[in-house]
Amino acid sequence: MTEVVKLTKKDFQSDQEVRWCPGCGDYAILSAIQTVLPTLGVPKEKFVVVSGIGCSSRFPYYMDTYGFHGIHGRAPGIATGVKMARPDLQVWVATGDGDAMSIGGNHLIHLLRRNVGVKVVMFNNRIYGLTKGQYSPTSPVGKKTKSTPFGSVDTPFNPLALVLGAGASFVARSVDVFQPHLREVVAAAAAHEGSAFIEVYQNCNIFNDGAYTFMTDKPVRDEQGLTLEAGKPLVFGKGRDKGIRMNGTRLEVVALGDGVTEDDCIVWDPTEENPTLAFMLAQMLPPDFPTPIGIFRSVEQPAYEQVVAAQIEEQIEKTGKGTLEELIYSGELWSVAGDGSIKRG
Repeated sequence: MTEVVKLTKKDFQSDQEVRWCPGCGDYAILSAIQTVLPTLGVPKEKFVVVSGIGCSSRFPYYMDTYGFHGIHGRAPGIATGVKMARPDLQVWVATGDGDAMSIGGNHLIHLLRRNVGVKVVMFNNRIYGLTKGQYSPTSPVGKKTKSTPFGSVDTPFNPLALVLGAGASFVARSVDVFQPHLREVVAAAAAHEGSAFIEVYQNCNIFNDGAYTFMTDKPVRDEQGLTLEAGKPLVFGKGRDKGIRMNGTRLEVVALGDGVTEDDCIVWDPTEENPTLAFMLAQMLPPDFPTPIGIFRSVEQPAYEQVVAAQIEEQIEKTGKGTLEELIYSGELWSVAGDGSIKRG
């Protein structure tokens, strides 16, 4: 009988010096993941962390697991390959908003639409930090940076709307400084069959300090944030005196009281197959709406690697295992003679 080894956070801390800037939000994300992984009941040798390029992508160095530091934006492709070859592994991707939403955007959406069983954690600091402060695909309009000295004129990506549009089966958002919430979301993503995407609002205190203070500072937190809880009405405010309800085809903020109660508010259900409401919530923006955090979508769909494995087994049953040589010489073949003539077969 195999002895079950109880793992701790320390088991996932590597001996590498962490080289993020002091005070960076990346530390909080690293701590949350190192805290959650030992609780999953998965042997340590079954974890793989893959990254692309960026501050966040130094993540594999700091995890005492198998890891792969890939090239810019290609982590989803590498992770897909790992998961297809070894479906028994827990495969995680650490990426940033520049890595995932720019050069890696195409790779990310296809991983999610296929529902490959990979967990993607996107650190969103709304800036390119590693290259010292250029605007990123999630920087707001008007953002002044070294590459946009007069202010960005680009409409930013909404990461959650993008991945919901790609058909992601698990979508969530949390914040680096909300540790209990972040750990809860990471654990839920780990338990989900298929792809999981977590956007983490993360502060870059050097090049974009205070990007999320509009909803993280204690004086405004209750009024500007909305926590999504399954089975509960969408209510927020220090006195839980505001809510979100439908007005025709639109969402609206209502003050509770004077005949308006929690019963009038939307009751949150992340397992709803139709992603329309999740998509609408993902687009709730300040100052008109509070910023939602939590699980936007969690629906059951067949994981890609399971479907492919079943298809392979089915074909082996029908035709036998075969060899690579048989595969190469199967189907339609042509041979080209020395005089340039072509012969079939």
